[in-house]
Amino acid sequence: MLAPSEIDNIRFSKTIKGYNVDEVDDFLDQLIADYEKLYRENAEFKDKIEKMDKDLEQYRQMEHTLQNTLVIAQTAASDIKTTAEKQAEQIIRDAQSEARRSVDELNKQEYEVTKKIEDMKKSFEVTKAKMEALLIAQLEMIQDDRKNEEQ
Repeated sequence: MLAPSEIDNIRFSKTIKGYNVDEVDDFLDQLIADYEKLYRENAEFKDKIEKMDKDLEQYRQMEHTLQNTLVIAQTAASDIKTTAEKQAEQIIRDAQSEARRSVDELNKQEYEVTKKIEDMKKSFEVTKAKMEALLIAQLEMIQDDRKNEEQ
């Protein structure tokens, strides 16, 4: 592509039947002005494209970083969820185990109380039988004493 200064420096040879020099110069001046305008716009557009390319690359890097961050966050969330589920399962197992121990302890206490009640009933029956025997013996002694007194 020709630079505007190169167009400005172009000189044509003159001939007898040639074009009007002033008209050609005026046309070239107009062409140079338009060409300079287009040349500057083209340079500006190239600069804008270069800047946009840099911005696009920066946005792509940000997108990549965000995607990585999202993957890491999803992995962390999944790990946390898995850990929480395992902890919840362990808590449930511990609670069930503790409940079984409590039930076993209560069953043991119930057995011991029932055994004590049965032992007390037996002891009461034994004491009752001894008291009956003692009373019968006392009654027999009283009756023997009456007989002996009557005789």
